[in-house]
Amino acid sequence: MSHPLYVAFIWHQHQPLYKSRLSNHDFGGQYRLPWVRLHGTKDYLDLMLILEKYPKLHQTVNLVPSLMLQLEDYAKGDVLDPYLALSLTAVSQLTTQQKEFIISHFFDANHYHMIRPHRRYDELYQERHDLGTKWCLKNWQDNDYADVLAWHNLAWIDPVFWDDPEIAGWLRKGKRFNLEDRRNIWKKQREIISRIIPQHKKMQDAGQLEVTTTPYTHPILPLLADTNAGQVAVPKMRLPSVRFQWEEDIPRHLDKALAMYQERFGRSPRGLWPSEQSVSPTILPHVAKRGFDWLCSDEGVLGISIEHYFYRDETGNVYDPDRLYRPYRLETENGDLSIVFRDHRLSDLIGFSYGSMTADNAAKDLIGHLEAISRRLKSKQEEDQTSLEQPWLVTIALDGENCWEFYEQDGKIFLETLYERLSRQEDIQLVTVSEFIDKFPPTEVIKRDRLHTGSWIDANFTTWIGDPDKNKAWEYLQAARETLAKHPEATETTNPEAWEALYAAEGSDWFWWFGDPHHSSHDDMFDQLFREHLIALYQALKEPVPEYLYKPVAEPRKQEEDHIPGSFIHPPIDGQGEDEDWERAGKIIIGGSRGTMHRSSVIPRIFYGWNHLSFYLRFDLKQGINSGKDLPSELHLAWYFADVVGSNNGLPLADVPDKDPVNHYFRYHLGIHIPSQTCWLEEAGGDFKWHSRHCEVRIALDRALEIAFPWKNLHVDPDQKIYLVAVLADNGKFKEALTQEHPICIQVP
Repeated sequence: MSHPLYVAFIWHQHQPLYKSRLSNHDFGGQYRLPWVRLHGTKDYLDLMLILEKYPKLHQTVNLVPSLMLQLEDYAKGDVLDPYLALSLTAVSQLTTQQKEFIISHFFDANHYHMIRPHRRYDELYQERHDLGTKWCLKNWQDNDYADVLAWHNLAWIDPVFWDDPEIAGWLRKGKRFNLEDRRNIWKKQREIISRIIPQHKKMQDAGQLEVTTTPYTHPILPLLADTNAGQVAVPKMRLPSVRFQWEEDIPRHLDKALAMYQERFGRSPRGLWPSEQSVSPTILPHVAKRGFDWLCSDEGVLGISIEHYFYRDETGNVYDPDRLYRPYRLETENGDLSIVFRDHRLSDLIGFSYGSMTADNAAKDLIGHLEAISRRLKSKQEEDQTSLEQPWLVTIALDGENCWEFYEQDGKIFLETLYERLSRQEDIQLVTVSEFIDKFPPTEVIKRDRLHTGSWIDANFTTWIGDPDKNKAWEYLQAARETLAKHPEATETTNPEAWEALYAAEGSDWFWWFGDPHHSSHDDMFDQLFREHLIALYQALKEPVPEYLYKPVAEPRKQEEDHIPGSFIHPPIDGQGEDEDWERAGKIIIGGSRGTMHRSSVIPRIFYGWNHLSFYLRFDLKQGINSGKDLPSELHLAWYFADVVGSNNGLPLADVPDKDPVNHYFRYHLGIHIPSQTCWLEEAGGDFKWHSRHCEVRIALDRALEIAFPWKNLHVDPDQKIYLVAVLADNGKFKEALTQEHPICIQVP
């Protein structure tokens, strides 16, 4: 029997609990941050409406209970967040403090895809960006504030809804919005949000969609059971000073998720997306006991579980697809579970890389990967290589909300292009996970004690525990949990406020933002929300609130310090050096944070990062520098590969000092002529000469020198580490090593 290649898309929709019973914000609102409301108008309903137009394509969507609760709050129209409260305030009544907040925060959106397309919004953004907050505060009139308030909300309405007559009218109007306009925009937001859960139910009832759930407030179940689980993958991890061991909270989160799901969808969920795709042997009996059929995790967890590393070829496709693209069976005392493992790279391509490509090229690239997987599976068959003799399942699972702001029209064009092509494919079939395991139950078994304890990030928990700030938060949580345990009379019935506060604080998001490597402009508010949930617990129990909960968990982050990349990036290469585009990049300070050996450089900072298509470099120019006069004429980049056999040569420059790391031998060399922004790429040969190679580098020079270098020009394998040295030169003569102490370590994704 022949089969198509089956593909399961799983979109994960999640927000933590921004609602705080302690909220006394000067601007009003029970919610501290607006992201449920804004993502609710941009990212949840449109994903389903686009899919619905292609009935042959079946998918799975995970709706986290804490997200659904907050969507329903907004749909009722009786809650506020500070951003919404200000949007509904007459501009003549705004205080100076409120105006400062608006200027600082009402451009919190992707500039290139959400602000720049709207002329008036972009005008105001450019004034804030070029002239600064103080200038805006002094010069903006009431109509400027009114337009910012309106556009901040309009820009977050997905393009799918732009043909709505009211929305189309606001977009045409463009400026001079009044309070009535803003009230009507809020009404339209509520209309969109109110359709989200019913649309998911409708499509699940029709058979095109499977809706799954997650533990109630998105806690990491293995760490709830025991924070020592962090040392399974990282034995030398520094753990909190007190051990958090509350396995009994696992069934509480699962039961609340089940009850919520059944009430809204009229059935029980079959699939579970464990928070952060975190699994362990400990959690499996709890999951199976509650009737779940399957759960999902990451290929890294699978690889360690079956003691197999998934090597990829130069194009990023795994060499052993027969091990990854299938469900596995987990045996527990409460029954069997199926588990699927996502293709990490394909998921990340959508989540972090395709936004920088045209929709057509991105769709063709993804389908090309799927076709390559099919070909490799056929090549492993003993006889017939014209069709697949077995049913294989490729799982693509990722965040369904945060990536789209990096796409043109919020991903609408990409998704429509991809779905149109997939609808015409006979040898690729999109299915829900339950459809597949019902028809093709898993035959391969992972023994329960062999399932690795880990998450979707590097198959470990270092994103949520191990950092000093993260550990401190766990210690605070443990103290609060012990306090609740000392009140057996405080049940979920008699004191629901205490338990809801605990559940909120157990969510994974707070720990994500504490410490390194993840940071945002809202770090302080995430810190505050975590502590407010714990304060609410103590108050509900009428216990004294520890004084430390009134102080931030995390120490203020120093802006001028080196740090490694926090996530994938895809900045536009325009020479502007916009910090928001490089927010997740690594940073190197030239001189300033280098101890006593302080030195001045025409390049004070280097930013670096990558995605699956390219790696990126940004060289900031010292203020007042004339690039044609004060800057050397050339920038030279050189790479060497760790533990990889091949030819290497020294830097092709005169007067290179015999000092690490510039005296190393390198595999590739890129020369950039700064004034003309032209470049040349060379590869070391066995004859100790440099040989010219094809180069597709993008370069832009304005406020900064920005570079995008495609991985394909280096012919490197995924997961390989390479080391980069950056040097300034004048007409082929060495001038300055920017990476003076250490080369930049780059991890090929």
